[in-house]
Amino acid sequence: MLLEQTMEKLTGMRLHGMVKALRQWQEGPQDTQLEATDLIGILADAEWIHRENNRLTARLRKAKFKFKNACVEDIIYRPGRGLLKTTINELSSSRWVANRRTIILTGATGVGKSYIACALGQKACRDGFGVLYKRTSRLFDELAQARADGTYASCLRGLLKAPVLILDDFCMQPLAAKERRDLIEVLEDRYSVCSTVIASQLEPDQWHAAIGDETTADSICDRLVHGAHRLKLGGESIRKVLAHSDETAPKSGKKRKTLTKKKRSAK
Repeated sequence: MLLEQTMEKLTGMRLHGMVKALRQWQEGPQDTQLEATDLIGILADAEWIHRENNRLTARLRKAKFKFKNACVEDIIYRPGRGLLKTTINELSSSRWVANRRTIILTGATGVGKSYIACALGQKACRDGFGVLYKRTSRLFDELAQARADGTYASCLRGLLKAPVLILDDFCMQPLAAKERRDLIEVLEDRYSVCSTVIASQLEPDQWHAAIGDETTADSICDRLVHGAHRLKLGGESIRKVLAHSDETAPKSGKKRKTLTKKKRSAK
């Protein structure tokens, strides 16, 4: 009876991880050698893991990835693709986020730029960083709407809050003057403060023509290209390859990681 009252109080304090662990301990085989301090440690670990997983779930939901199940463990390394496992392993550490670096992914349509961008973003979420995925054209639409309804400054602040901003389909079409202004505003705010991931069919030396204005293009490229990690993808379209082979889409879909007591000590 006392234990039930304790669990009710823990629930009232929203210590749901502790409640779950305590119920599992109650329903399982009782370890008579377990010291009170050990039980408290188990409950504290359970609560910590529960909260960390909830935070991870929230980060993944807010990111709004195009490929929700993308993860670095499922990236396909195929000859001719121009993708090295050592490079992905290095980027999987998320040090590029901590160091506020940019990643530029280029290549023809279908080679997997968006998937890799989402996979690296998902790994950054798993490492505790907030991420926001945007198709560049949709971002311009949102900023235009924000300018019209008077929330433009608030919208820019919201973008700046994301430690990682993924801009997909970058420079897919020539930019209008207002889009150039919006883009330079976003990138100027983020420069040396946050990380940006660019996925584009065009190589950086072709961005000037798409941006349109030489001065603005110089400013944008200066903020994105210098010091960036560059990944140029090649080979056939992944969609085409998967459609004509026995390979299947990635299965693991590591949308979240379950933290363990061992992981806690290593963090």
